[in-house]
Amino acid sequence: MATLAFEQDTSAEAQIRTIVAEQAAAWDAGDGAAYAKDLAPDVSFTNLFGMVMYGAAAFVERHHHILTTFYKGTTKHHAIRRIRFVTPDVAIVDIDNQVRGVKSMPAGIVVPPDGIVRTQLMEVFVRRGDRWWIEAYHNVDTKPAN
Repeated sequence: MATLAFEQDTSAEAQIRTIVAEQAAAWDAGDGAAYAKDLAPDVSFTNLFGMVMYGAAAFVERHHHILTTFYKGTTKHHAIRRIRFVTPDVAIVDIDNQVRGVKSMPAGIVVPPDGIVRTQLMEVFVRRGDRWWIEAYHNVDTKPAN
């Protein structure tokens, strides 16, 4: 099966990397609105608890809640694993994500002994004009290998 590959656009890649870094800084500041500033208005969002939501407003509301409750005072550490341009204006970004300093979680969810929640985050970016928007945000809890 043939694979269609697009040349990596270094300027576009740098813009995407900046957005991902800004997300981590906004999280660390406890600012859900800033964390969501690059979301498309009708973004699809699945969080690590399996909740599915649509729209930037729902995303902001959820992140305001978590950043003022069980994730208050935590820090986010993003490591981009891969940026793959499926077209020159669409990129899939795979991120190794850690939320550090977790002390409590919602009922029924265990806090890891080291206080680090590890997830795999996939964000789908779409360029419209000269701006990149996050159209999909999918976060999955990961477990350490045994």
